Amino acid sequence: MIRRWLATMVLAGLASATVAPQAVLAQAKSERSEFLKSVRERDGNTATELLNRPGTVVVNTREFTTGETALHIVTERRDLTWLKWLLGKGASPDPRNKAGETPLQLAANLGWVDGVEALVGAGAAVDERNNLGETALIAAVHRRDLALVRSLLKAGADPERTDNSGRSAKTYADLMGPGPMKSVIDDTMSEQAARKAMTYGPGA
Repeated sequence: MIRRWLATMVLAGLASATVAPQAVLAQAKSERSEFLKSVRERDGNTATELLNRPGTVVVNTREFTTGETALHIVTERRDLTWLKWLLGKGASPDPRNKAGETPLQLAANLGWVDGVEALVGAGAAVDERNNLGETALIAAVHRRDLALVRSLLKAGADPERTDNSGRSAKTYADLMGPGPMKSVIDDTMSEQAARKAMTYGPGA
């Protein structure tokens, strides 16, 4: 009788140990989905409530099919208020979606200078490459967006970082021929070379 009771208790304990983690995982999945939904729908109350839960990590959660995070979502709609709010809540500035794009690269593709500057200010890496090897600066040159190019160069973007074809932002600017785009990049590279010479030269 006692053996049967002990066996029953052991089996019950094993069952609860199996069910509990599954319930926790299901709840976490539900919270992640709810958070991304609240961001898409601009539901600040729900998003705040989810972010304020003890131990939560939903701020950096990814959408399963696209790999998008909340930062990708708000960048795509050029929403500076939500972008700054999420960054202030600890959102990582450099997550990649399934195309390998960071929020900074999305902002550059949109020509959204304010978004680029907010992300850079939060520590976003300026020279990350997407699955095609394209950097934010290369995207800005392709757009012929001089203001965006200036902003990225000021943030330290490398004009010579190449894409998968072996071409860089400088290469693409050179192919455009003489003009403001080429001048801005050439001037920046000259200034960078001069600073290096002053730092590492014989008199340093």
